[in-house]
Amino acid sequence: MTTNTPDDDTIVPDTKNWTWVLERACPDCGMDTSRFGFRDLPGLILANAAAWPAVLERADVRERPDPQTWSPLEYAAHVRDVFRIFDVRLRLVLDEDDPAFENWDQDATALEERYGEQDPQRVSAELVEAATVLAAAFERVTDEALTRTGRRSDGARFTTETLGRYFIHDPVHHLWDVTRSQ
Repeated sequence: MTTNTPDDDTIVPDTKNWTWVLERACPDCGMDTSRFGFRDLPGLILANAAAWPAVLERADVRERPDPQTWSPLEYAAHVRDVFRIFDVRLRLVLDEDDPAFENWDQDATALEERYGEQDPQRVSAELVEAATVLAAAFERVTDEALTRTGRRSDGARFTTETLGRYFIHDPVHHLWDVTRSQ
């Protein structure tokens, strides 16, 4: 078997607009963001984070299934950073009037931060910590703040509530990515 190392620079950047996950279930992972309420987010975040340490203990944690697909370690580092990015975005929505979110190039970050070379145990601890912080932040959101808004540079607009629903698909989908063949 050929091992695809994280040094392979063959990942095709994901340029899809994933906001459709607010309207229908994902045909891959099955996540339907309309089937849960905003108050379910903290539990969903913590449940997702609790599954990642086992993934990061796998013998194949650094192996890509093919040159175009991240390794489990790379996915986990990405999910850790997604938790961190959405903590920032949630704070912006709650603290500012209709803020514009800074662009984040996830693929460039993966290369710059050398996701595939990071220590799996450290990524595991940081992922759980970032998830815990974000879950607590979503827990503190008041009902009055659910309609506050923020926007991406591409014009996509979110309320606090839709930002949470949009966000949760990402870690759920990536956990599916790394566990579907297990």
